[in-house]
Amino acid sequence: MRIVLAVVGRLKQGPERELSERYRKRAADAGRGAGLSAFDIVEIKESRAGDAGRRMLEESIAIANIIPDRAVTVILDERGESMSSASFAGRLQGWRAQDTPAVVFVIGAADGLAPGLREKADLAVAFGAATWPHQLVRIMLLEQLYRAMTILAGHPYHRS
Repeated sequence: MRIVLAVVGRLKQGPERELSERYRKRAADAGRGAGLSAFDIVEIKESRAGDAGRRMLEESIAIANIIPDRAVTVILDERGESMSSASFAGRLQGWRAQDTPAVVFVIGAADGLAPGLREKADLAVAFGAATWPHQLVRIMLLEQLYRAMTILAGHPYHRS
């Protein structure tokens, strides 16, 4: 199973990019033993449209175009489901057991995602009720993916 992060916007060089890459690499390394073939980050260019609705639509179309057939789509959204790290790992394990070819995690820009993409998502996940900058959400998601891989592998990184 392949893990893809489809994110609107690009991380500039600096500590956020370094931390993001550190957790991506850790997740990829730990994921190999859990049957994951790749951890990819696809950065979608932010729309330059003048109004929020048009920006959301253009960005959501670009995201939809990179989602593989039969992939599970998970959006990161403050209105989504809050779940424990163990539950998150369990979802990944379940998708892997169903021979899901890919799980695509979607992080939108400041305006959010178009309703059509939101409605097609298989799951919406929240990291609490607070609003987080998408750069930090990317890092938090990558850390949770790494943590999930260590939980599935029985590694002591996660402590309940």
